[in-house]
Amino acid sequence: MMKTRKFSWAKFKNSKLFALGVAICAFLLITPMLHLPAFSATPSAKIQFVSPNWVVENAKDPNLRILDVRNLPLDYIDGHLPRAVNIADTAFRGPREGLPVQYWDNQRLGQIFANSGVTNNSRVLVYSDDRDVLGATMVAYLLERSGVRDIAVLDGGYKGYEAASQTITKEFPQYKVARFTVKDNPTVRVSLNEVKKLIGNKGVRFIDPRPADLFQGKENIWLRNGHIPGARNIPWPTFTDAENPHKLKSLDEIKKILADKKITPADDIIVTCSTGREATLQYVVLKHLLGYPKVRVYEGSWTEYSTQSDLPVATGPEQVS
Repeated sequence: MMKTRKFSWAKFKNSKLFALGVAICAFLLITPMLHLPAFSATPSAKIQFVSPNWVVENAKDPNLRILDVRNLPLDYIDGHLPRAVNIADTAFRGPREGLPVQYWDNQRLGQIFANSGVTNNSRVLVYSDDRDVLGATMVAYLLERSGVRDIAVLDGGYKGYEAASQTITKEFPQYKVARFTVKDNPTVRVSLNEVKKLIGNKGVRFIDPRPADLFQGKENIWLRNGHIPGARNIPWPTFTDAENPHKLKSLDEIKKILADKKITPADDIIVTCSTGREATLQYVVLKHLLGYPKVRVYEGSWTEYSTQSDLPVATGPEQVS
């Protein structure tokens, strides 16, 4: 009896029916995985805006790295946060294939972070000053893009920290060059090819934080001037305090700005600007502070888009229906 069963099973394993069954089982197992969002495999990062008091409370954490990304080295030398390392935000970009101010490749970004004492497990605080909140959010974005998970931006920047009468130093920090391996997170950005497919799609919202004259194409800067059709114009300073552009408005005020532009958490949001720097402020606010689930940056932005003669360009005020 046992021999008969073994023989029958052997015949079944060699049959087309068995092969078909295996294929169906494999399909049922793999198909759900194919539909999982790409970011599910990437550990989630957190970017927060923090107060000067937060800096004081966390100052003794040996795992905290502080990046002063002001572009003038003498500003840093004249005074900075204790343990802060100066790396200008301009150091993170350069030419690529003829396009200016593009983000460096992953290897170079990793070297910059390593030389600044950042490891893959570091907590990182970033700050700048004056209108350069964009430099701080840009570096915070690049840290997330590179796999760092715990990132903070100093709300109010250096000016706000100094006004709060917190400790300022002229001493340079002592630290070792770290080991940093970029764990690229592609879910935070879109490419030019993806932008081409997204234009005009239902549920997709392009946000353009450039000044109104650039958005409308009134200034003759690029080969072609204007904006991506359907984009909403929200100049980045509308998110910040008038007296200190490095400090954010309240989240309730920002929510109203977005609602007036008919932008909702359900939208697939792409933030695009001039060079991929301005976009990072609204990316951080929408994704990390407001919790909008689908927000990405088009890094090439208008610098790249405007060179594509086959792509549509709109001019004049936005059309909010």
